Amino acid sequence: MDVESVAVELYGLRPSEFTKVRDAYAAKARKAGDRQLAAAIAALRKPTVAAWTAGLLTRRRPEEAHSLIQLGEALRAAHRTLDAAQLRKLSHDQHVVIGDLARTARTLAAEAGQAVSEPVLHEVEQILHAVLAGPDVAAQWAEGRLTKAPDTVPGFTGLEPLPGAAPPRRAQDTPPTGSAADHVPAPEPEPEPEPDTGKRALQARHERVKAARTESAETRAVTERLEAAQAAAQELADRAAAAVAEAEDEVQDAKERLETARAASTDAAARLREASRVAAKARARAQAAARKAEKLTGSEK
Repeated sequence: MDVESVAVELYGLRPSEFTKVRDAYAAKARKAGDRQLAAAIAALRKPTVAAWTAGLLTRRRPEEAHSLIQLGEALRAAHRTLDAAQLRKLSHDQHVVIGDLARTARTLAAEAGQAVSEPVLHEVEQILHAVLAGPDVAAQWAEGRLTKAPDTVPGFTGLEPLPGAAPPRRAQDTPPTGSAADHVPAPEPEPEPEPDTGKRALQARHERVKAARTESAETRAVTERLEAAQAAAQELADRAAAAVAEAEDEVQDAKERLETARAASTDAAARLREASRVAAKARARAQAAARKAEKLTGSEK
């Protein structure tokens, strides 16, 4: 037994089964005298239902999971290169793929006996968005070790080119410098483009850059809305979890009071039966004594 094999088994279980099995493995390791292994197993965190549901894709649909990771890499590359056409296509693919994968994950969870509500499904989608945007999240997800949705959904920040950045010039467009330039014959001058053609090309380039920046801004806006939605959903989930915990505590207290009352009732009933038995014996003795006294009184007469 080692922590890796235990983790593989634990994260494949439904969240409701996780804690019991984990604690059993930790106890087994402690009993065997391996305190370090016991501590490592005990440190494994129980996944939320959403994280577990999203993780089903990596375990049951590895090819589709790999495709999502590749899509994220392509999106980040498109942001770096300001490839507007590619960015528009990939952004469309992003929403289609995430919707399909979230529904697939929900089906897999149902097959495993775990119901997935609409809020949880929404959180699954947020996790998949985070997988697309963040390589670190993608790595945890691919390993099947994601225990909760990221606190914030990372966007494609840090990947956008600087304002006014242009694609790199081709090497042949850059004139040679230094002494080597003296020995390289000058290239034949190319005919200058017609003024209108050059103007149209420049305008087309400006339009492409503008479209790419617009697309990037829209993507950032979508990411910010997703972050806000996730924060609201997380707050709601936290309140719901607190309410559930409080209700469970109240139910447990009520059960304990009920058990105490039942025990007291059983004890009282037993005491009543014993008291009735003793009273019956006492009445029988009293009646016997009365009859005896009556006989003795009659004989004296």
